[in-house]
Amino acid sequence: MPHASTPARPFGAVLTAMVTPMTADGSVDLDAAARLATALVDQAGHDGLVLNGTTGEAPTTHAPEKAELIAAVVEAVGDRATIIAGAGSNDTPHAVRMAEQAAEAGAHGLLVVSPYYSRPSQEGVYQHVRAVADSTDLPVMLYDVPGRTGVRFAQDTLDRLAEHERVVAIKDATGDLYAAATASERTGLAWYGGDDSVYLALLAHGGCGIVSVVGHVAGRQLVEITEAFDAGDTARALRVFRSIAPAIDALNGAGFQAVAAKAAVEALGLIPNRHMRLPNVAASDEEAAAVRAGLRAAGLLDAARS
Repeated sequence: MPHASTPARPFGAVLTAMVTPMTADGSVDLDAAARLATALVDQAGHDGLVLNGTTGEAPTTHAPEKAELIAAVVEAVGDRATIIAGAGSNDTPHAVRMAEQAAEAGAHGLLVVSPYYSRPSQEGVYQHVRAVADSTDLPVMLYDVPGRTGVRFAQDTLDRLAEHERVVAIKDATGDLYAAATASERTGLAWYGGDDSVYLALLAHGGCGIVSVVGHVAGRQLVEITEAFDAGDTARALRVFRSIAPAIDALNGAGFQAVAAKAAVEALGLIPNRHMRLPNVAASDEEAAAVRAGLRAAGLLDAARS
């Protein structure tokens, strides 16, 4: 595991759920992915990247593509950043295979979401995650996002999963800060934010870091927020957080994070286009202009690129 890993922050502090660049014909652009990963790590100071998540269009990429993407990014930055691979499915054997293939491709950890759409019982959620966690030696970050899955990790399920030696963290996109404050202490899990808008508040409630969307464009600011909060300088943390609020709104406000994130990194010249795979549709020129406006308002895009 790269140097940023500590027991309190097993995957580092600032990670981004990275988009998957694609060519005009819909193929995964591995060269562009490696360049983007390098920019996020070496220029924006990320401790890690999450690949093959929802923002990475995992529902529409296939097993060989997922493995190839992991291998390309690990080769590019895996010696200086933690690479976490999504192993999310509502088919448990499929999720297990995804985990095994991610490990073979060189991933450092797994992101395991509660099974979506089928809305299993909490026993089913527990057995699903346990099967994935048992399938490799990689550390696991749970992903609690009931707005997408339709099912939340119950508190007693978290308690049971926290007893598994490889379940070490959670990405929390529930918006429930009180639960984060109490559950992080009770379970001992490292609590990562999954919602940019509440990151600073989550730090105050016992959080240790973030898996971000706005990190595509504001990685340095997220690092500064984290470092300021750690140093007790909450005024500076708040000032920097407020400064990137227009970018947070631009990349998250409409609910199509992958679409907006691709428009944002294209605007910064980090990827060559904003192509998506259906059912996602690339941002229109009007939508891309709105994203650029948010970046300019946050001081992240100069007029020359607008």
